Amino acid sequence: MGLENFMKNGVPFIVMIIVESGEVGMITLGKAAMDNGMSNLVYVVYYNSLGTLLLFPFFIFRFFRSDRPPLTLNLIFRFFLLGLIGICFLQIFAYAGIGYSSPTLATAMGNLIPGFTFLLAVIFRMETLDVRRLTSQAKVLGTIIAISGAFVMTLYKGRLIQLFSSASNLPYIQLMSQQSNWILGGICLAITCICSSMWNILQTATVKEYPDEQTIVFFFCFFGTIQSAIYSLLVERDPEAWALRPDISMIAIIFAAVFGSVFRTTVFTWCLRKKGPVYVSMFKPLGMVIAVILGTIFLGDELYLGSIIGGSIIAVGFYTVMWGQAKEKYMAVAVDDFCALESTPPRNHLLQK
Repeated sequence: MGLENFMKNGVPFIVMIIVESGEVGMITLGKAAMDNGMSNLVYVVYYNSLGTLLLFPFFIFRFFRSDRPPLTLNLIFRFFLLGLIGICFLQIFAYAGIGYSSPTLATAMGNLIPGFTFLLAVIFRMETLDVRRLTSQAKVLGTIIAISGAFVMTLYKGRLIQLFSSASNLPYIQLMSQQSNWILGGICLAITCICSSMWNILQTATVKEYPDEQTIVFFFCFFGTIQSAIYSLLVERDPEAWALRPDISMIAIIFAAVFGSVFRTTVFTWCLRKKGPVYVSMFKPLGMVIAVILGTIFLGDELYLGSIIGGSIIAVGFYTVMWGQAKEKYMAVAVDDFCALESTPPRNHLLQK
């Protein structure tokens, strides 16, 4: 009984902590590689190329070993759009934003995704909005709170919070340059959250029509790699920028390919099937804490008061949206159970011995 309970509750809990830690580690390594001179465009192309190569044998194995619906031109076009939104736009903007700001800001801004996804789901009529219901009010209020927190984090840095060592006094011009880069990074990360929400909506519709996650992930990486490579070759024309060096850049590429493209997708799919999307989403704010620790220790990032205040506001909005979604699903299950009970005909106990 104890082992069964651990497999049901303990393993998903441990796995999600590993996933969040690994995701922040991937962002931190990417930031370190870019600080070391690697182009964010080159980084995105290289790690997605390696991820596609790693996914290819699994795709071939499933393609010949399992029955699946036929691939249509409409599905291929959806895979193309998933790659365009999820890699060519999302990841390029994401790592540009991380380069201008920090992994802490990136992970905190990631908590905007459920709110933006909710707004897009309402626009595309994938989710209903009834302002008279408490659950809908909670989701709307949580979205507004989270967006307000993002504005605070982007536009207000505040005073420096010294954790381990005292920072040197920087010249005024350098401080102003850092402030402008911080705002630009926040804007790039906000665009990333919108792209991620659009990708979630399109992915949900695609999975419902073609329920084979590994095939979707492979084509998503395949098309996204080609699209980002074409764009990056047009923008990044310096041959030196494409040279791979045996340093932190290569470590970041390998880790992102193995973890981001292969492991994370598989684990997320397993946890979603076991515990549901609400449980998985509840671990998202944990990334802020991990990002602060890793960024401060390994990158020497500076922690500002605005990040703490804005991140706390975003977390409140995030959990408000999650509460509304969880409550709504609980009510829907209760209604379904009640309808099933009402439709069950009564048994005639007099006929039973």
